[in-house]
Amino acid sequence: MKVAFVGLGKMGVAMAGQILAAGHELGVYNRTAAKGDDLVARGAARLASDVVVSMVENDKALAAVTLGEGGLVAGLARGAVHVAMGTHSIAQVKAITEAHEAAGQQFISAPVMGRPPVAEAGQLGIVAGGPADAVARVQPLFDAMGRRTYPAGPLPMSAAAAKIVNNFLLAAAIEALAEGFALGEKCGLPGDALLEILTDGLFAAPAYKIYGKMIVDKSYFDAPGFTATTGLKDVNLALGAGEALAVPLPTAGICRDRLLSAIANGHAGADWSVMAHEQARASGIA
Repeated sequence: MKVAFVGLGKMGVAMAGQILAAGHELGVYNRTAAKGDDLVARGAARLASDVVVSMVENDKALAAVTLGEGGLVAGLARGAVHVAMGTHSIAQVKAITEAHEAAGQQFISAPVMGRPPVAEAGQLGIVAGGPADAVARVQPLFDAMGRRTYPAGPLPMSAAAAKIVNNFLLAAAIEALAEGFALGEKCGLPGDALLEILTDGLFAAPAYKIYGKMIVDKSYFDAPGFTATTGLKDVNLALGAGEALAVPLPTAGICRDRLLSAIANGHAGADWSVMAHEQARASGIA
C-alpha cells in the first residue's frame, strides 16, 4: 500500500517505522524535515500518496496540515483516505470530517493508546471511527502498528470521544491515587505497602499499578512518557466536550487545576503523574 505519514515526533517515527517494516511503500513529511532522515535512509520517500496518516500533537497542527494552504484537503485526490491518529477535540474532528467529505475524500479518526515504547513494538491499541469501507482499506496499516483495533462505528468523532474519555479517566485515577497516598503518608503508612494493598485487591488494573509505582518512587521527573503539558491539553479536551454536550465533569476540573499548578511551579515537562507532587505539596509533605 502507498502511504504517506505526517508528523514525526517520538510516536510518529515509531509508528511510521512499523508501516515501513511491514512492507508498505512509505512517504514521510514533517515540519522539521530532519526528523524523517532515519526513515528515508531505511527506504521511505518524502512524497505523499492516496492514504495519509497524520500523528500531530494538537488541533492547531491538525488544522494546519489538513485545512491550510497546500493541506491534505486541497492536495488529496477524490477517494483518498486521511487517518488522524493523534488525540484531538470532537469539534475539530467534526470540522475535518466535513471538509474531507466536501472534497470527496474519506476521513478516519484512529487515536492510539500506548506510549512510544509500545509504538516501537507495534503493540498500540487503536480506536477506529469512520466509514466501514475506509477502515477496511487501511486495516493492514493498523495491523502493522497495533496489537488490536477497536471499532468505534462510522463516525470519526466517536473514536475521538473514546480517547478523550480514556485519558480523562487516567487523569482521574492519578488524582485519586495522589490524594490516597498523601493521606496514607500522613498516617505513617509506607507508600510501597499501600501500593501492594491496593493493587493486590480491587485496584489491580495497570493504571493503578503503573502510576501508583511512579507516585511511590516519586519518579515523575524521570524520563516522562506523557508530560503535564500534554496531560493538560487532553483534560481540557474532556472539559470542552463536556461543556459542548452539557455533560458536567467536575473531576476533570480538579485534574486541570492540579496540572496547571504543576506547570506554574516549573514542572511542565514532568510526567503528568507530577499531579501527585502537587497534592503532596498541598498536604505539607513535599
